[in-house]
Amino acid sequence: MRQIALYGKGGIGKSTTSANLSAAFSEKNLSVMQIGCDPKHDSTRMLMHGRWIPTVLEQMYEKKDIKEEDIIFEGFGGVRCVEAGGPEPGIGCAGRGIIATFQLLEKMKALFGDVVVYDVLGDVVCGGFALPMRDGYAEEVYLVTSGELMSLYAANNISKAVARLSGRSSAKCKLGGVICNAKNMDNEYELVKEFAERIGSKLICYIPRSKSVQAAEVNRMTVIEHDPSSEQADVYRKCADSILNNTDFRIPNPLSLEELEDLARKYL
Repeated sequence: MRQIALYGKGGIGKSTTSANLSAAFSEKNLSVMQIGCDPKHDSTRMLMHGRWIPTVLEQMYEKKDIKEEDIIFEGFGGVRCVEAGGPEPGIGCAGRGIIATFQLLEKMKALFGDVVVYDVLGDVVCGGFALPMRDGYAEEVYLVTSGELMSLYAANNISKAVARLSGRSSAKCKLGGVICNAKNMDNEYELVKEFAERIGSKLICYIPRSKSVQAAEVNRMTVIEHDPSSEQADVYRKCADSILNNTDFRIPNPLSLEELEDLARKYL
């Protein structure tokens, strides 16, 4: 079982990337599970044709006896979709839904598949959001970023967490690479590629900005489903191939804030 976690700044396009990668994996006749680890619980919507599925945390509040069908839903390509959810804004820890989700899936023996994709918020790598890495679930971590400084800052922060947690006996996480979900900025490819190399990793795929993504999401689908013959669909397929064929996993060497700013100035 390949356990893949996508981390990155909120709004950088992790959910779009995760859903399209899951769809691309499913085209290869792989058993795929995607777990949304964000209180917004929108990771799997495009796989579910726009449906907001019940979250694990909601079901735990409402039911005493939770069954698999209450929290696991089949989406496009047979992808098994789960949303951890989170508490109401201003109440409780946002990582609580993630912790509860993993405990429940383990109890149900429902955490399985050829590929499990974790879509995780990465603005703040607190204990709850770091749980997929810390407790041995996420074996491969991919940083999703653009060339924007704050996006790179978040990616660099996450690489610090990977470096710190990889030394724990319970953790298996290593950095698999950086995914550039581009904003089509000047020199963006070169900037993100050098950032990946400077932290001791590599740029595993470059996803250009495309109207195909917006068109697919308006129609509540992944690009893979909505426009399977498009160039953008092939970009996601190639990215999925790069991840599946990847065997180069490393402990990163994060940049200092000064080094990161100097790097950004070099290109921007």
